[in-house]
Amino acid sequence: MKKVITYGTFDILHYGHINLLRRARALGDYLVVVLSSDEFNALKNKKSYYTYEQRKIMLEACKYVDLVVPEMTWEQKIDDVKKYDIDVFVMGNDWEGKFDFLKDYCEVVYLPRTEGISSTQVKEFLKSN
Repeated sequence: MKKVITYGTFDILHYGHINLLRRARALGDYLVVVLSSDEFNALKNKKSYYTYEQRKIMLEACKYVDLVVPEMTWEQKIDDVKKYDIDVFVMGNDWEGKFDFLKDYCEVVYLPRTEGISSTQVKEFLKSN
């Protein structure tokens, strides 16, 4: 079984996120999503509309996602790859090169972002209307 892992906050889940999850899952047989915890978001000075548990429920409802686990630190990635026996690490190409250190442990793939959508864009639209 080929296992894939990706990371994110997935605050305002939109079709760009679903597209990323679909493409990530297509690279293997099992997709692990490591979801930023509320505590980790606080460390990053980020505030999510939905709590970790609410975001986890939404991701678990997605047919492309097999397992959702919490992200507590930036440094846990190598441990996650080992713990979940990961073959492919996937992130959006806005992070290109930042996780190349994982190539010693698994394949690293940067997928193109979905054009025309972002959480920031959705938040700005909602603020202005």
